[in-house]
Amino acid sequence: MKTKNFKAYIAEFIGTCVLVVFGCGTAIAVNCSTDNIAAYLTTAVAFGLVIVAMAYSIGNISGCHINPAVSLAMLINKKIGVYDFVCYVVSQILGAIAGAGILRIFFDPADSGFGTNGIYDESIVKTLLIECLLTFVFVLAILGVTSKVKNAQVAGLVIGLTLILVHILGIYFTGTSVNPARSIGPAIFKMGDAIKNVWLFIVGPLAGSAIAGFVWKAIGNKD
Repeated sequence: MKTKNFKAYIAEFIGTCVLVVFGCGTAIAVNCSTDNIAAYLTTAVAFGLVIVAMAYSIGNISGCHINPAVSLAMLINKKIGVYDFVCYVVSQILGAIAGAGILRIFFDPADSGFGTNGIYDESIVKTLLIECLLTFVFVLAILGVTSKVKNAQVAGLVIGLTLILVHILGIYFTGTSVNPARSIGPAIFKMGDAIKNVWLFIVGPLAGSAIAGFVWKAIGNKD
């Protein structure tokens, strides 16, 4: 999908902003933790539902990536060009920052995790591996379901459900990023360890996305 369309960049900004507000906002509001299964599952579902809502609203404008990792996989598979990739990523990061700024109006970062991600078991390697794995599964599902036009009506639902799936496992380990922009926004306002460690939630998801992109390029049906 080669756009070079300013409207697409605005759509990516809005979509990522909404993702942070409703996804991270829900995590903050329900005090998501592994000790509270209801809050845990509610947070997972919230992230998935945002994707469904945005997919069926801005999907026909920008493809509804709202995630630099997704845009990277699309670049690898030549669904977008370098120019669009850069503009998409900038729009997504700005949207995430705007979303975190909205949350800052309602929540004090000092009173909660503010929807940020954390290192698992004090291990950089484990954290990178889990984010890589979660993103690989998420992005591979996106590439698969969007590869055929006939899947268009169900693509948003499949992608949203897959995001719920990776959150159900991933929240336990890192809080689940699979999206560098979604991690950058809240980390900027939380500061401290959140901003210090945010690079893990940039590198991990991008690595998982790149692997998924090249795997799909190798096994995907070219027809």
